[in-house]
Amino acid sequence: QVQLVESGGGLVQAGGSLRLSCARSGRVFSSYDMAWFRQRPGAEREFVARIGWSGASTDYADSVKGRFTISRDNAAKTVYLQMNSLKPEDTAVYYCAARAVGQNDYIYWGQGTQVTVSA
Repeated sequence: QVQLVESGGGLVQAGGSLRLSCARSGRVFSSYDMAWFRQRPGAEREFVARIGWSGASTDYADSVKGRFTISRDNAAKTVYLQMNSLKPEDTAVYYCAARAVGQNDYIYWGQGTQVTVSA
């Protein structure tokens, strides 16, 4: 069984920074691609960033490119999302997700952490 637990959310002013963490327990962490998604108020869940199992490949949504950085520490079984230059429109519940290498769907999800950016 794989469990994901996010932390690091909170309230920050526009222009500020936050670092989200997602701790994973269960099967070998390095065999999973990891991603962050978010759900803004009144909107559907959307992709934010992805990192491959080795950490060598990353993808970002256009809305966060140049501001957010995804990284992972396989030894610590943790994935991070460094969020800089935050904007009020980044306000959302942020979710960590995992999928086995070679699979299309993210089947493991955390409970989410709230990020609120004030103007």
